[in-house]
Amino acid sequence: MSPDPFPPGSIPLAERLARQIDSGGPISVAHYMGEANQHYYATRDPLGAEGDFTTAPEISQMFGELVGLALADVWMRSGRRADPVYAELGPGRGTLASDAIRAMERTALAPKVHLVETSPTLRGRQRALLPHAVHHDSIESLPDQGPLLIVANEFFDALPVRQCIRVGDEWRERVVIRREEEGRFIPVAGYRRIESGLPPIASEAPDGAIIESPIAGASIAYALAHRIARQGGAAIIIDYGYEGPALGDTLQAVKAHQFADPFADPGEVDLTTHVDFTVLGNMARQAGLRVHGPVGQGEFLRQLGIDGRADQLARTAPERAAEVEAARRRLTGEQEMGTLFKAMAWTHPDWADPAGFAR
Repeated sequence: MSPDPFPPGSIPLAERLARQIDSGGPISVAHYMGEANQHYYATRDPLGAEGDFTTAPEISQMFGELVGLALADVWMRSGRRADPVYAELGPGRGTLASDAIRAMERTALAPKVHLVETSPTLRGRQRALLPHAVHHDSIESLPDQGPLLIVANEFFDALPVRQCIRVGDEWRERVVIRREEEGRFIPVAGYRRIESGLPPIASEAPDGAIIESPIAGASIAYALAHRIARQGGAAIIIDYGYEGPALGDTLQAVKAHQFADPFADPGEVDLTTHVDFTVLGNMARQAGLRVHGPVGQGEFLRQLGIDGRADQLARTAPERAAEVEAARRRLTGEQEMGTLFKAMAWTHPDWADPAGFAR
């Protein structure tokens, strides 16, 4: 394999992508998104008021505590299997893991902590909270012994997706070309015709319709599900998304807590798409796992007891009662994160049903 003529870090990412396009032609939306997010997460801590967005664990300790207790509960009701491993994908600052482990320890569960994280910046933040955690670049190097207790919160939304667009009676991959303005790009229909791999709704879609295929997410979900099938365990996945298949372009960018142009300043804005939970569930079922949900995040947290936990925190610290109530509303409210964000669980067929998913 020949070396990359434009190695990362040698020139700004936008210029490097522009040179790739000039030398090799348009690049896929998936390639553009992958390059942009790899650079973005490797070079900053994007979380919190001073960053670009805030995730549920940063809003309140209640979120991580309840996720941890849900995993501890299913572990206990499944026979307290030996040598459990807590593994989180894309753990941000480590806040969720820290809160979850603290809650687990109250139930006499003290799993080994493993974090799948590629960002040097975020790894540093995670070590400050979880000094004994083991870091991994991918799920392949996670321990292959002991049941896995997996958490993926706002992980799958940042993975690259392939976009296909209807052009007349054909489907073509959506690709990215450069604009004349520096650092700006534009998506267009490519020349390559897509012959297979599209869902049935594609046949009735109108001209200009877009279908997203979570190629990276499906691959990771499939591999992760097979690990749980071999080792036992459970996974909780929380993200914003839908039950597909569906038509529509969900690619969006956020910077400083405001929406931005996803095709401007790549690597300097957070790029995400809505997660197709049907695809994730199908990957787990193919591995022989049982799938629970998805349900709205609000319903999930209410079933786990967020209302009682909020009352307890407010009684313990009355001066924080308004803050606690605001956090509860933000996490569970229909107009906040309660409906758009969804939760799904996978369990090994020999394990108990997890709490939070009763219909």
